[in-house]
Amino acid sequence: MLELSGITKSYGAKRVLDDVGFEVATGRLTGFVGGNGAGKTTTMRIILGVLARDGGSVSLNGAAVTAADRRQFGYMPEERGLYPKMRVLDHIVYLARLHGFTKADAHDRAEALLTELGLGERLQDNIETLSLGNQQRAQIAAALVHDPQVLILDEPFSGLDPLAVDVVAGVLQTRAANGAAVLFSSHQLDVVERLCDDLVIIAGGTIRAAGSRDSLRTQHAQRRFELISAGDAGWLRSEPGVDVVEFDGGYALFDADSDETAHRVLRSAVERGDVTSFSPRHPSLAQIFKEVIQ
Repeated sequence: MLELSGITKSYGAKRVLDDVGFEVATGRLTGFVGGNGAGKTTTMRIILGVLARDGGSVSLNGAAVTAADRRQFGYMPEERGLYPKMRVLDHIVYLARLHGFTKADAHDRAEALLTELGLGERLQDNIETLSLGNQQRAQIAAALVHDPQVLILDEPFSGLDPLAVDVVAGVLQTRAANGAAVLFSSHQLDVVERLCDDLVIIAGGTIRAAGSRDSLRTQHAQRRFELISAGDAGWLRSEPGVDVVEFDGGYALFDADSDETAHRVLRSAVERGDVTSFSPRHPSLAQIFKEVIQ
């Protein structure tokens, strides 16, 4: 497990990270979200040792992270970092060789990974001839080729079409299932919500929320319910303790001021006719994000 505790960073009088702390658990995908300038990239660079922190600690499995540990990290920066004139396969083989693999092992690893990422037909093409989305896949391969135990990805889904997002998401899920701790940032909140096990929200250089996706949904959930019935649900508007958010015939989305109110509504709905569905409505990641950064 990767753990950050009390991380601070300033540039002159401007403090860009203030007491940042969270965990990236082994075998889990942790989404790292925040607006532009929130501190995501700075935090990632401190984890990797590219930037020095002013205070706090970064530890791996309970011990301070060392240079040797970081050699087992995989990093994909938001900026393009590949050599444009190199062939795709040669480039990833070269990076694997830098990590100490033999030429044969490096070739096998690179070819298998690029194929897994959907670049099997582009192995002999130069990087510069690839679309931006395919360059992104190659960049992800560069971060993964040495089977890192910790994977840090800055906007890995940027520029990818929906099919490519699914391919990359599957690759990351496989790496997490095999024991890697994966931290990735993204502005695509729908992708983060679908993919992550855990979530960290940062704004203004401070952590505003952190925890499992389900626990944050529960923590920030309103008493909001969805009712679908055979009859007209207009009667809900006159129910005490109920605030109707959406209404259309037999469909209603409403807030209740207590669990008892919600139970009373359900009983009334059953008495009035067939109830097709009655369920709590959990907040989306976008709703949680807006709530915690205000």
